[in-house]
Amino acid sequence: MAPITQNTSMTKRTATRKPVPQGPTDDPEKYFEKCRTKFLMGHTKTVRTVAWNCDGRKLASGSVDKTVRLWEADQEDIKYSVKLLGHEESVDQLCWNPKSPYELATASTDKSVRFWDTRDAKRCTHIVSTDGENINISWSWNGDMVAVGDKDDKISFIDPRQLPPVITKTYAEVDDIRDEINEISWNHDFSMFFLTTGSGAIKILEWPTLIPVQVLRGHTANCYCIDFDPKQRYVAAGGADATVTLWDIQNGVCLRTFKELQYPVRTISFTHDGVYLAAASEDEHIIVSNVQSGKTIFKIKTKAATNSVAWHPKGYLLAFAGDEETPIEKQYVGLKVFGFND
Repeated sequence: MAPITQNTSMTKRTATRKPVPQGPTDDPEKYFEKCRTKFLMGHTKTVRTVAWNCDGRKLASGSVDKTVRLWEADQEDIKYSVKLLGHEESVDQLCWNPKSPYELATASTDKSVRFWDTRDAKRCTHIVSTDGENINISWSWNGDMVAVGDKDDKISFIDPRQLPPVITKTYAEVDDIRDEINEISWNHDFSMFFLTTGSGAIKILEWPTLIPVQVLRGHTANCYCIDFDPKQRYVAAGGADATVTLWDIQNGVCLRTFKELQYPVRTISFTHDGVYLAAASEDEHIIVSNVQSGKTIFKIKTKAATNSVAWHPKGYLLAFAGDEETPIEKQYVGLKVFGFND
């Protein structure tokens, strides 16, 4: 992508940025009890998805209102956002290029994937049309490939390095083993591709052949969400059985199960240091658990179901979006960032 010159006001704001909270040093419960929550006002309907870029300076959110918004959400005193327009239906999931703080991909039920250079808020660089209504998307850790899944359980693989980006292959299970496909992700070394499924299993495919190599069975109902430990030790998954399972990536062994939630687990996220795991559902709280002990350290109160959680890539800020629909001047209050602590 061609360089874009940033304006002077943006440079001044960048120069005075406050450091991101680095989390507890001794008593985590007392630390989290002192944390403040920031409301991000702008969307006019339910927010489906949130994600930080790789340097943590931008948070992107996607909504049923067909828009994407960009926020400097790591700064508690910044209230503005930039709106990205173009999608014709709900933006159900989005992801950043892990190797670039400016490149964003958004998936919509309007049967398209849009690529953005966020240095220019009005610049949708490319649109890739798909066969189905897209509900999930993942960008490989090395930045080489984007996978998007639709409501018909078909996955399209897009090469963003080609200009324009193109679909290079697709994946759909054959009828006799067909399973609902929920979230999708590559492992860190780009050798395996993971699927969470309706049967409750995590299916692992070899990349790029997409040959099945392993099935991790730990849930008794639909497996919805997946996240990888940034330290590359674990993969976690959440399911309709209201549990989160933690797996040793190398050995494919379930190490422990987190059972503090009462409803289907919709979304999970590891902290940048891999110490804590956040999980959320229709329960009116988000649980924050110690990965090693399995103990719930803190519960972040919410007022409705939570659709998406994402820890900051360099600190202890948790962005989350939910179904809270109390309108304030036609704006919805379901998008928040927790963790500001002096």
